[in-house]
Amino acid sequence: MTLRQSSLHEVHLALDAKMTEFGGWEMPLSYPSGTIREHLACRSDAVVFDVSHLGTVRLEGTGSFDLLQRTFTNDLSRIVPGQAQYTHLLDADTAGVVDDIIVWWIDEERFDVMPNASNTVRVREAIGGEDVTSGRAILAVQGPEARRRVATVLPEVASVPHFGVRRVDFEGHECIIAGTGYTGEDGFECAVPSEVAAHFFELVLSTGVIAAGLGARDTLRLEACLPLHSHELGPDITPLQAGLGWVVSWTKDDFRGRQALLSEREEGPSRRLRALLSSSRRPPHPNDAVFVGDLAQGCVTSGNYSPLLERGIALAFVPSEVEIGDIVTIETRGSLTEATVVRPPFHRLHLP
Repeated sequence: MTLRQSSLHEVHLALDAKMTEFGGWEMPLSYPSGTIREHLACRSDAVVFDVSHLGTVRLEGTGSFDLLQRTFTNDLSRIVPGQAQYTHLLDADTAGVVDDIIVWWIDEERFDVMPNASNTVRVREAIGGEDVTSGRAILAVQGPEARRRVATVLPEVASVPHFGVRRVDFEGHECIIAGTGYTGEDGFECAVPSEVAAHFFELVLSTGVIAAGLGARDTLRLEACLPLHSHELGPDITPLQAGLGWVVSWTKDDFRGRQALLSEREEGPSRRLRALLSSSRRPPHPNDAVFVGDLAQGCVTSGNYSPLLERGIALAFVPSEVEIGDIVTIETRGSLTEATVVRPPFHRLHLP
């Protein structure tokens, strides 16, 4: 299979990035600075990711709002043009999450719907629209110093508010900037036309922001307890099981999968996603068994070493009765390690 490449591919190679396959794309995994340094730079300063593998499905015209409103779980009437919203596309029969999505509401009749890399086709099947992924790069500038640094060269970009969406001009080209991200830190994501993406990227780097790869993006999102599709979300996982009931608007008359999800809400989900803080540095791995008492009753969905906490951390599905503060045991490659169920996110914990 031929992998798709970002319009910044040659730039990444020039920076000596280690490349990897992700969602059918060849993307930077890390740069010579290494994943841990990139991760910690995002927590303390600012980094930039190329996330062009994310899809963009554009809907325009009369009826676009109504179509999205009756398809996705969240309530678009809670926001207005110039804002973004996190939402889910559910399986109509099971209420499993076909994809989790950010909707950028750009103006009255224009929406850029942002699916995960491998789900763009599924989302288009549900809502139609035009796939404009290939015509732009998406750069995510993240970290507590992201706005201050980028404001020195691109002040309009840096002023976009949290979950705001703005059109800005860059060298005569329209860019769309959203105050969104996937790290648990402040920042923004920039949809930049391919022909000027390299210059945009270079300008961001010139401010002292460092390039970071998907390795750091994954450890950052795990510390922030943000779900990854095919791990914490998927066709066999509902929003209620994943602890994301707030993404569902029950006041809407209908949306795809509503009846199945309503049935689960009435019965109560049999499992819930919990955050587990290991007692050791050993990283848990997806599919590791989680023991509640003497019985294996849960499963790790995502696990890794936390550069911030210097401990192993994991997200795992466990029985609904498991509460914050409980002690469980994770079996990793034949070794047993105690872990505490903690209140998410990990990167806001204050360890003794």
